[in-house]
Amino acid sequence: MKIKIKVHANSSKEKIERISDIEYEVWIKEKPVEGKGNSYLEKFLKKHLGKKFRIVSGFTSKTKFVEVYD
Repeated sequence: MKIKIKVHANSSKEKIERISDIEYEVWIKEKPVEGKGNSYLEKFLKKHLGKKFRIVSGFTSKTKFVEVYD
């Protein structure tokens, strides 16, 4: 299953907001530098949603598509 994520990096707060079944908006504190933001996003999603995620597109964009896997 693919999910669309809109990421707000370098935020003062961390939270996740569900827009629909396949769309989320996420605020993270990590800066989007040298892939650190992407790595942190995958860990953040695993922690809050309880599943493993892998970014499949949007590596340099605020809008990313991630795939759920086990």
